[in-house]
Parts: sequence; C-alpha cells; structure tokens
Amino acid sequence: MTMPFYASAEQIMRDRAEYARKNIMRGRPVVVLKYAEGVLFVAENPQSTLYKVGEIYDRIGFAAVGRYSEYETLRVAGIRLADVRGYSYDRRDVTGRALANAYAQTLNSIFTEQQKPFEVELCVGEVGETSADDRLYRLLFDGSIFDEPEYVVLGGQGEPIVAVLKDGYRADLPLAEALGLAIRGLGTVGADNGKPRDLAPNQLEVAVLDRGRPTRKFRRLQGAALTALLPQPAAVTTAPANESGSIDLDATEDPEEGSPS
Repeated sequence: MTMPFYASAEQIMRDRAEYARKNIMRGRPVVVLKYAEGVLFVAENPQSTLYKVGEIYDRIGFAAVGRYSEYETLRVAGIRLADVRGYSYDRRDVTGRALANAYAQTLNSIFTEQQKPFEVELCVGEVGETSADDRLYRLLFDGSIFDEPEYVVLGGQGEPIVAVLKDGYRADLPLAEALGLAIRGLGTVGADNGKPRDLAPNQLEVAVLDRGRPTRKFRRLQGAALTALLPQPAAVTTAPANESGSIDLDATEDPEEGSPS
C-alpha cells in the first residue's frame, strides 16, 4: 500500500500564493489614481477589446490584471450584485466598500477551497460627492483587501511605477496632469537601457469616474478626446538664417526692444 503524498497546509497556501503571484506579474500593469474631479483608470492595453477597465454601477468602476476569463467573471458577478441591491433597496445603498467585501469573500473562498486560485488582482474605485469621499479598494488573489488613499498599481513590475507616482502625485491634479503622470509611470516598465518608453494613444485604455457627470459617472476616453489630454511635444523654434546660411542672431530679438547702447 502506497502512502499518499503529504504537504502541510502552510506549504499548500504558500505554493498557491506563489503560483498566482507569478502569473499576475507577467501581465501589463494598470494604474488607478484619484484626481481633482474623480478617479482615473489607465492601462497599457494595445487596441484590445478585452478590457481591463469597466463600469460596475453608477459611481463605481473596476480595474483588473491577470487571467481575463477569471476577472471578467468577477466583473459580471459584481454588476449583477449591484443591480439586485440597487433594485431591492436604493441605488445609494450600492457602495464600493460593499462590493469590495463581496469580492474579497469570493476570492478568499476560491483561494482556500479550490486547488487553483484565481490569477487576478483587482481595484474597485468609487467617486463621491467630494474628493474626500472618493474610495479605492485593492484586492489580492487571496481575498486580502486594502483601502488605498491616493493611487493603486496593479500587476507587472510595480515598483518603478509607484516611485514615479510618489514623486509627482498630489490630490488636486487636473485630469490632463494626472493622465500624464500615470503614463510616465507605465512607461518606466519594459524600458530599454533605463530609457522610459513613449506610449501612443492606441496603446492605452483610459477611463474616468467623473464627479461632474449627472448620473452615470463612468466614461471611456478614446480617440480625439484622449489625444487632446495627452502631453504635446514642445515645438522647436529656430532663428532665421541669412543669405549665407548662418543664423542671424539680430533677427531673433524682440522688434519692440531696442538694441543695447
């Protein structure tokens, strides 16, 4: 009679966590941060309809990294839960905290009871009446939940991105500056020889929870709306050249200013 293979519960949990963590790290990261008028979601997701960012309810958004089929299942389940609660009670009873707690319970149950954990990392964002009411909840594959005060970086090699956000973040950032900061952070991952990458609009998936919108706060930024918010390259001005081809320094002076005596 052969003896069954034995592993301690601690070792099993450690192996599951390592398995999930390694697979999540392979994906492209997502940045979620608060800005002056709401919550901004930015993901590197080149021209894909397999969205990493989505809407859950009127004031609640969702971002995820990892295995698409698993986090999409969670997103749809969250929409159904929010719809049922809003219909049964009141739309104001649907909160980001309640949804994050439901996700945490589900992920913890899967992690402890099933052989393979979900390879996902989530963020539930909620926009409030004021910036002080905005909420970001980060959830790990094992059901751990964290209330983040300013920004969240999901998946990938997050340390360089966190360093950029830490240096440039402030609570009153306008949308364009917040987007530029998030893109600079994402550009630090996968850079060649330490040089940051330039991300084009067609490489980005961007959405916001805009406090100023009347009912549904979620809005995707695509096409011209996204391009208008991206940092524009500075125009290079050159002084006019004279007939010999050399630059005429006098021609660059302000015509209203007299030459020094």
